[in-house]
Formats: sequence, C-alpha cells, structure tokens
Amino acid sequence: MKNQITRTITGIIYVAMIVGGLCVHPYLFLLVFSVITGLMLWEFYGLLEHYGNISLDRPIITIGGVYLFIASFVYAAGLSDGKIFLPYILFLMYLFISELYNKKTVNHIHNWSYKLFGQVYCAAPFTLLNFIALGSGLSFTPWFVLALFVFVWINDSGAFLVGSQIGKHRLFERISPKKSWEGFVGGALFTLASSLVFAHYFSEISLYIWLGLSATIVVFATLGDLTESLLKRTLGVKDSGKLLPGHGGMLDRFDSIIMAIPALYIYLKLFIQN
Repeated sequence: MKNQITRTITGIIYVAMIVGGLCVHPYLFLLVFSVITGLMLWEFYGLLEHYGNISLDRPIITIGGVYLFIASFVYAAGLSDGKIFLPYILFLMYLFISELYNKKTVNHIHNWSYKLFGQVYCAAPFTLLNFIALGSGLSFTPWFVLALFVFVWINDSGAFLVGSQIGKHRLFERISPKKSWEGFVGGALFTLASSLVFAHYFSEISLYIWLGLSATIVVFATLGDLTESLLKRTLGVKDSGKLLPGHGGMLDRFDSIIMAIPALYIYLKLFIQN
C-alpha cells in the first residue's frame, strides 16, 4: 500500500512536470527537458561504467549531450544559425581524442562505443523534440509533443490493465516475459480511442492522420520499452535507477518515449508538415 502511494505521488509530479514544461512557456520546456536529458545521460553512463568497470568521463559526456539539446532548441527557435553546433562537433572529436590519454582501459573501442551510444540513445531523440515543438522557428507549438506523451501514457496504462486481466499469449517472452499480445492490442485500442479527442480539438488535421499517428506511437513505444528491457537484461539490472520512487530510474520512465520521438518526427515530416 505504501509503495502504491509513493508510486502515485511520483507519477503525479512526473505528469505535472511534463505538462507544465509543454504548456506554460518555451523556456520552461527548455529547462525541464534539458534536466531530463541530463539525468538520463548521467544514469545511462553510470550503468555502463558499472557494467564495463570503466571510466567514461561521465560529467563531460553528460554535459555534451545536454548541450546538444540546448543548441537544438536555440537553432530550432531561430535564435542562432548552424554555428551553434560547432562546440558539439568539437565535443565529438574530444570523445575520440581523449582515449589517446586514457591509460585505465585496454579496449578503447568499447569506450568509444559506450560514449557514442549514450549520445545516440538518450540525447539525440530528445533533441528532436525541439524540431517538433519549434519546427517553424516562429512559434512554440508543443501539441504534438503533448499528444506523444498522452498516447504513450494511455498505451502503457491500457496494456497493463488488459494484459494483467486476460493476457495469455506472450508478446516477446525472451525479452519481457510479462508483456502479452492481449495487452498490446488493449493498449492500442485505448490509444486509438484517445486520438479521437485530439482530432476533435485539432480538426485542421484529419481523423485518419491522428489515428495513424497514435498507431505509429503505439508500435514504436512498445519497441522502445522492449529495447530498454533488453538493455537492462544485458546489464543484469532490474531497474535502470532509483531516482523516481516506485518507478525506477529515468530510463524506466522514458523508455517508450525514446523510440517514439523519432517515429513521431518522421510521421510529421511525411504526413503533416508537407
């Protein structure tokens, strides 16, 4: 009972933080998601350091990923040109050159791979949020990002409710034994139904586009969840961290979002913005 209360309180704070960051002001969006990106990177590199028993210059590579997010916000908002990314290019060069002076490890290829892995897996997807919310550079329109989170939350909740009640056929037993096809279908149906609400309030976009968007997010959010489950199995951990009481770590909370963001970006480019 106590754990459930803790989980509920954490969930409320988490949702309030996300919705506030999306609906209040662009600079609050920048602050909230910069912090999220930084915490995810810090947690991710901490897991890799423990797994590989190596030193990855954790503060520096975390700051590098956060800078990529901030620079993308500045660029997408039309506040600077492409020169804003030059420090990040130097940072990527540093990731390779720094291994010349690293005497603590033998396998430098692993170090390079680990460092770049975090940038691609954690920083790059969240960077795309800037181009979704500030695609025109003229105004802050975070509604697709809000839809992304709402669809993921509803899909997770629906899949859990249906799967826990009638789930029998395993979706991907080798990676996540608890997930079922029944839960997947249930979560998808709840999410598709919720897209009708967005279609009502944002009627300039057709219902079929909203349905396609929600279906796309369901598929890739599920794949994102499974990907993080595979990561944790490989690392031999149950939770990615303990930062969020009752929910685990940052990667546990944003695993579905990580893969759904690039899918949303591609969908918008193909079917809406053009």
